[in-house]
Parts: sequence; C-alpha cells; structure tokens
Amino acid sequence: MPSAAPNPPRPKINDGGLLLCRVAGVPVLLSTSWWLGAALIVLLYTPLVGRILPEAGVWESALLAAVFTVLLAASVLLHELGHCLVALRLGLPVRRVRLFLLGGLSEISRTPPKPGQEGLIAAAGPAVSLLLALITGVAWFAMVPEGALWLLIAQTCVANLAVGLFNLLPGLPLDGGRMLRALLWRITGRRVAGTTAGVAGAGVVAVALLGYALAGLFSGAQDQWLRLGVCALMAWFVIAGAVSEHQAEQRRRWPTGLKLSDLVKPVLQLPAESPVGDALVAAAGRGVVLVRADGIAVGLLDQTAAERLATRAPNEPAERAAEPVGPDTVLLDEESPEAIIERVQSVLAWQFLVLDEEGRPSGVLRREDLRAALRSRRA
Repeated sequence: MPSAAPNPPRPKINDGGLLLCRVAGVPVLLSTSWWLGAALIVLLYTPLVGRILPEAGVWESALLAAVFTVLLAASVLLHELGHCLVALRLGLPVRRVRLFLLGGLSEISRTPPKPGQEGLIAAAGPAVSLLLALITGVAWFAMVPEGALWLLIAQTCVANLAVGLFNLLPGLPLDGGRMLRALLWRITGRRVAGTTAGVAGAGVVAVALLGYALAGLFSGAQDQWLRLGVCALMAWFVIAGAVSEHQAEQRRRWPTGLKLSDLVKPVLQLPAESPVGDALVAAAGRGVVLVRADGIAVGLLDQTAAERLATRAPNEPAERAAEPVGPDTVLLDEESPEAIIERVQSVLAWQFLVLDEEGRPSGVLRREDLRAALRSRRA
C-alpha cells in the first residue's frame, strides 16, 4: 500500500473526506474511496477466515475480516504519521493525512530543501511499518496458532511487513523512490537527477508488478484474477505518481538565463497611515512596504484592494489594503531559484518581500510575474 489542535466536537465532511481527528495539529481524513477498499477487503478475507478457522460461521468470519480492515487502516495511519512527525520535527508544515483506496498519503506543504531531510521523512514510514511487523510477529509466534486473536495478529503482521517492504521499492512515488532520490541528490547535488532515477525505478516496479500478475495467469494460480487486479491497480498508481513527480520537478526548474532581479519590482516604504489614494500614486508600479510609526512593517500594499478602497474612501489609511508580511512571504535574494519557486508555489500570497544580505528590503516579487516568466521561458 502506498504512502508520504483539539479534536472537533463531531466529525465533518470536507474536500478530503471524513475528518477523523487531528494529530499534532494535522487533520486526518478518511477518503470516500477508503470505504470501497474496506468493502473489498472484507469480501476477500471473509472466505480466508472461514478456511483458517473452520469453526467460525459466515458472520463471525465477516466480523473478523472487518476488524482486520480497521487494524490495517490503523497500521497505514501510523505509517503516514511517521512521515508527518519527522517532517514537523524538521520544520516542514504538513497539510493533512488522507486514508484512501490504495493506502495513505501525507501531504507535506513544502518540498524538503535538503536531501538528508527528504531521506529521513521517506524512511520514517517504512520504519514504522516494519517495527509494527516485528512487534506483531513476536506476538504471533508466541501464541498458540488457533483462535480469532491469533489470526488477527498474524494478518496484521503480514500486512505491515507487506506495506513496509513494498514502500521500500526504488520507484517514485514510493518511499524507496524518495530515498533513492535523496541519495542521488546528495551525491550529484541535483535534485532532478534523483527524480529522473526515481521515475525510471517506477517503470521497473510497474513492469515487475505486471510480470508477477501475468505469471499467475500462465501458471493457473488460484488467486490469478485477484493478483491481476491488485497488481494492475498498483502499477497504475506507481506510474501515475511517477508522472506527477516528474511534472512537479519540471515546474520547480528555474529557466536558464532568468535572474531574480529581472522579476523583482523596486520597493518603496510608506507610513502605514498614509491615505490609500496617495499611496497608489506614490507606488507608480513599485512594491510598497507599509511601516508603522514604531518601525514595524504591517504588510505590502495590495494593489487591487487599494484601488477598490480608494474608489470608496481615498483618505482611508493604506494599511487597510495591506497584505500581511510573515516568515513565509519573505525571500532572501541569495536563496536558490528552486527554493524561491517552491515558496511561491506553496504559499498562498500574491506578493513576497525580498531582503538583501543585510536584511534590508530590496524589492517585491509578485506571484503572477514569476508565473508569467516561467511560462514564457518554458514555452
């Protein structure tokens, strides 16, 4: 299976599914497709339970299969939380965790800026799964091989082992592919080299999955059709994820010959209490930092909001049309181009304040200016 505040008073539905809980402030969502996967697991495991435990009736077998489905979801969730907690520890925000048809997904808001960080985050998930496999494996072999509890522990052990090992395969978007990318990134100094290798690895993984499925068909294996369906679905997931990773890498590449200074607008500092109409006239196409009397910057003048405010009340303070300046909207002019693209693409802001080596405002970068330049150069 693939991976990456107080609880609300009651669960609710949003764009990612059913909100189950929050862990370290990260929302955990149950996608609608998870229910389909859960139903399939119950249907497939109910006959297996009946064969292993002949004394169990149909309804008891179905109940045990449903309990196993919940244990599997909990195992996948712990796998994903392994990614999340390491990312948070490294200072990378996590948007959410989703459990869906094929497993789980950790949505980290920013790309790790260093290969070591990406490697640690990627390795955390399989490490959790293999640790769970070890714990349940010890319990499995320590128990008498009979009864419902023994069967649940055995199945949970095998499932965690499968999740851990599958995610270690060296193809994106699997954790093993991310670890491979981190390694080549560290060796070559180029993240794109690691992504290329991870995409190639995904092709190998997909071919291996389909080959395993076809071998089952030609040999007449009892599970040949189940194997074909599962392997085809997983191969599709790996290929689709690899294509997405490749496209994301292309979007992060800074076009040759383009300089940050070509895009940054000159900056002008004005008192925050300046009339918004006067601030628009003074701006004259420049970025405007609005500063209070105590020297604290309250934000950047939002051109569109300022124009709307000026049509109604041109003498209102310009800070009423300011876009706040925070750590995420401050760029250093010595940052790498890839890091600048990553920040602009991941932070919901229209403008970014650029500081020079001494920490002084040197300009304002607007999101649309960067996007237009990237589209133009790549075209």
